[in-house]
Amino acid sequence: MRLSISFFMIFFLLTAYNISYAQKMKENKINNTSNIMNTNLEIATFGSGCFWCTEAIFERLNGVEKVVSGYSGGHVKNPSYKEVCNGTTGHAEVCQIHFNPEIISYSELLEVFWHTHDPTTLNGQGNDVGTQYRSVIFYHDYKQKKIAEESKKEIEKSGTFKDPVVTEISPLDNFYEAENYHQDYFINNSNQPYCNIVIAPKVDKFKAKYSDKLK
Repeated sequence: MRLSISFFMIFFLLTAYNISYAQKMKENKINNTSNIMNTNLEIATFGSGCFWCTEAIFERLNGVEKVVSGYSGGHVKNPSYKEVCNGTTGHAEVCQIHFNPEIISYSELLEVFWHTHDPTTLNGQGNDVGTQYRSVIFYHDYKQKKIAEESKKEIEKSGTFKDPVVTEISPLDNFYEAENYHQDYFINNSNQPYCNIVIAPKVDKFKAKYSDKLK
């Protein structure tokens, strides 16, 4: 009797172990597949005024998997938001846009960039004034540089803007992720006055113009 019970317990434990092991392998396979897919992502780095606004726009595009707000283009290492706001660090408020080029191209991102801020105002957007709010494209490689320069020439020739486009196009030398409370700011602070008065109308206008590109 004891032998039969012992055999049953061993059989039960082995079966449970195999099921657990199979489940873990399945989960690992899913995770590995996800990682492989993510290696196809590319990154674009844009500054178009307050990064709360920029983030709220680009995170809604189909093909964009992640948007990270941060600081680029300056000489101070690991700057704080307060330091950048002083306008003495040389950094611009930017967003790094992680996108799948098989779904949305770098050129399409640039199109959205040009039409969701004013690239003709030097060092500012609306009431946000200072070098930290400058219009800027930080390219990651020669391919992005070439596409950005051609895109700028096209927008200038199009007559979309009456004044000259002053957008800076520079190589990406550094990127410092902004403090946690800046990430997903519009989503997490939708009732904040700046979000209601400035960001929400911009997002609504963007959604109406690019409804075919939304998630």
